[in-house]
Amino acid sequence: MRNKGVWEYVGTATAMLVLLLCWDGIAEVKSQKVPALFVFGDSLVEVGNNNFLRTIARANYFPYGIDFSRGSTGRFSNGKSLIDFIGDMLGVPSPPPFVDPSTAGARILYGVNYASAASGILDDSGRHYGDRYSLSQQVLNFENTLNQYRTMMNATTLNQFLAKSIAVVVTGNNDYINNYLLPGLYGSSYNYTVQEFGNLLVNSLGRLLLALHSVGLRKFFLAGVGPLGCIPNVRATGLAPQGRCVDSVNQMVGTFNEGLRSMVDQLNTDHPDAIFVYANTYRVLGDILNNPAAYSFNVVDRACCGIGRNRGQITCLPFQFPCAYRNQFVFWDAFHPTESAMYVFAWRAVNGPPDDAYPINMKQMALI
Repeated sequence: MRNKGVWEYVGTATAMLVLLLCWDGIAEVKSQKVPALFVFGDSLVEVGNNNFLRTIARANYFPYGIDFSRGSTGRFSNGKSLIDFIGDMLGVPSPPPFVDPSTAGARILYGVNYASAASGILDDSGRHYGDRYSLSQQVLNFENTLNQYRTMMNATTLNQFLAKSIAVVVTGNNDYINNYLLPGLYGSSYNYTVQEFGNLLVNSLGRLLLALHSVGLRKFFLAGVGPLGCIPNVRATGLAPQGRCVDSVNQMVGTFNEGLRSMVDQLNTDHPDAIFVYANTYRVLGDILNNPAAYSFNVVDRACCGIGRNRGQITCLPFQFPCAYRNQFVFWDAFHPTESAMYVFAWRAVNGPPDDAYPINMKQMALI
């Protein structure tokens, strides 16, 4: 499953999903299985929105992008992001960042990426980093894009375009890392039990998903939260023995994941015109961490680029020299996987069994 070759974007004429035939000023969209990807979430799928915001949650500097053909674009990775790989596997170009002034016209016909680092499901999450687009703001930004589409295609074409496209939602991580687990800055851990907080996140996410459904999206790929107790930043707290994950944190996110999977069942029952898929991020990363050699990884407990214990107390700084053998590390910085680990996530999201992507995977979604 792991790509051991050089990470390159492979584009051909046959991979183009949208052709514009302009008759009387109306653009008609011709597509293969998935015409576009609409990406919502946090830094795991961001491609540069925060470059345009007043925030310290940015990755538009070296060594981020050290292995990416376009350099430091704002992806929180040494190379490609999760959404880049998913796009490659589905034959859809990775969509551009919403805030980029050039994201207009023909550039939005493969979709748009609204993801913003440090953002969460809750508007408050990550505020200590500065500006960011919370998930609710990202939904509003999508509606702005819809207004552009309405000037480019008629209603029937737009409805078909949206119904065949896939919304990828990767969020919830910062509601824990940059909210619930920071009691000195946020009151959520005083106001909610772990179960109550998980329920709050699931219910809030559900309302935003229904808002996206109400304006035409019909295919939703929803990533659960991974074992955050195993990322270098949380390991660096010293709350667990050397070499061990922080189990209490992993148990916290389990409540959210269980609720999200249950909500997927309910949404699929209530909305037979749509498909909602739960991606078991926790299982996939857990498998990598428990069986690293099976994926050619050697280092699972510290970052390739960072400072302090587990190289996770301070994340990768500008012009810091990263590790040399990046494809052997599961984690790139204090919070994010390397592109090698992201490839595994993407492959299993697109091709995996129901234990990885429930009730169907992305390849199966594309056929609907």
